[in-house]
Amino acid sequence: MYLTLTHRLREALAAHIREKYGVEISVVLERPPKLEMGEAASPVSFELAKRLRKAPRAIAQEIANNLAPIEGIARVEVAGGGYLNAFFDRAAFWSSAQKVQDFPDKTLRAERVIVEHTSINPNKAAHIGHLRNAVLGDTMVRVLRHTGHNVAVQNYIDNTGVQVADVVIAFQHMEMKSLEDVKKLAKENSFDSLCWDLYAKARHFLDEDKARAQKLRGATLRSIEEGSDETAQMGTVIANSVVGFHLRTMARLDIFYELLARESEILHLHFWDAAFEKLKASGAIELATSGKNAGCWIMPWGEEKEGEEKEPVAEEVATEDGEADQSKVIVRSNGTVTYVGKDIAYQLWKFGLLGKDFNYRKWPDPPEGKTVWATTTEASDGEAPPFGKAQAVYNVIDSRQAYLQDVVAEGLRALGHAQEAANSIHFDYQIV
Repeated sequence: MYLTLTHRLREALAAHIREKYGVEISVVLERPPKLEMGEAASPVSFELAKRLRKAPRAIAQEIANNLAPIEGIARVEVAGGGYLNAFFDRAAFWSSAQKVQDFPDKTLRAERVIVEHTSINPNKAAHIGHLRNAVLGDTMVRVLRHTGHNVAVQNYIDNTGVQVADVVIAFQHMEMKSLEDVKKLAKENSFDSLCWDLYAKARHFLDEDKARAQKLRGATLRSIEEGSDETAQMGTVIANSVVGFHLRTMARLDIFYELLARESEILHLHFWDAAFEKLKASGAIELATSGKNAGCWIMPWGEEKEGEEKEPVAEEVATEDGEADQSKVIVRSNGTVTYVGKDIAYQLWKFGLLGKDFNYRKWPDPPEGKTVWATTTEASDGEAPPFGKAQAVYNVIDSRQAYLQDVVAEGLRALGHAQEAANSIHFDYQIV
């Protein structure tokens, strides 16, 4: 329903601008930062101002005053320096939502939608917070499918991140376990809980000596990202085994996925390399030469958009492992990529904008009766269905990641993909 109304609004604005100003223009819609500012907002007046040589707010006021009624839209108001904010007819919206039945003709909903949810770091067992995320995501999937959308369900597996690295460090430097030892342990029923306990112990071990932590984490992350030595193989064994536990846990809740998109392939199939070149060429990122981020590639972003109210946000955001990450840092000074950078590459792929695709193989141990696909560096299975190339993407992740999700969207916007940035939707929720 939301996509139907925004499509209707976009078409009405484009037609009105064409008729009144004789201008063909692609109308971009965004979500206002607060619900009281409406359900959709367009900065189209700013683009028109360049062509018509008039003030954006004056153009916005003309459009708002003369725009013909749009079914399902209660009103359009001018905000800030020239935004057009649309308010849905909420009573009609709710009434229609209550009357929605199954659509026998699925062509009534042409949009391909990706919903990514769960995305537990593969270093521990699933806990109640993860289950909450999965239930919220699965509910959205069911609602979208009920209304006829073509929905692809994806679970992002961060198998090259610091959480997996810390468990590898625990096995290698605290437990003194070999790769063969870990392979045997990974077959035990409580391996996910064992990893969780070791992760907690590793955090204490690493916190005791910051220099040691930096050295061990740096070396381990590089090995895992390169994917060639025993350390990398151990990380793969750990992550794959723990993901299997997660899939079995979710299956008991009747929650399933079409694709496990693994972060390792974003690196090994050079998704990040392609995105990195695009970001550098567009000027979206720059190499810091001084200050605490010297030697890092950063995204110089964060200024308020003209006319838009913006909640104050911190420069640093606490990640799950409790550390403060520089959310604008895309590549660290040691050459490793932050997960924000990898997320930008992944988001470009979701919309079919990267010019690259994953290889796909069936997950070897899926829930009974289900087929689950996973990204791989091996040759692609010829039976794999198409993935990606969505018109809208919903990322289900808690509100602590809101700023980081904004940075990812800004990466798309800086590359000239404003519409995709607007359709990159963070479905957030508060932590308990």
